[in-house]
Amino acid sequence: MTDFLAAICLVLVVEGLVYGGFPGLAKKLATEVIGMPEQALRIAGLASIAAGVGIVWLVRG
Repeated sequence: MTDFLAAICLVLVVEGLVYGGFPGLAKKLATEVIGMPEQALRIAGLASIAAGVGIVWLVRG
């Protein structure tokens, strides 16, 4: 459970870096996401999940 909590906290840190450090970029990315087709977003999300699981598996393996 502590690993899961640490992972959630790291997500918050990365999100904070994007919004706190580069607010203009965050706004631009948000507007671009609105125009993207759902299928492209779904594929990007699934690829991110697979990459994340793979990296954790390699590091923790």
